[in-house]
Amino acid sequence: GVSSISIKKFIKDTIKNEDKSKPLSDEKIKVMLNNQGINIARRTVSKYREELEILPSSKRKTLISK
Repeated sequence: GVSSISIKKFIKDTIKNEDKSKPLSDEKIKVMLNNQGINIARRTVSKYREELEILPSSKRKTLISK
């Protein structure tokens, strides 16, 4: 199996490198992990994100002012 530590690192790195105007949802992160052969539930992604003290996608969105 894959450790929770490596999954948390993936979540942290993925969110750090995301497009800030279109943050990734927990569902999209779950699909990315599933595509790498890591079977994980969206609820687990959400739990790990909260443990990392990362806000949900709706709160991470940054508005680009014109």
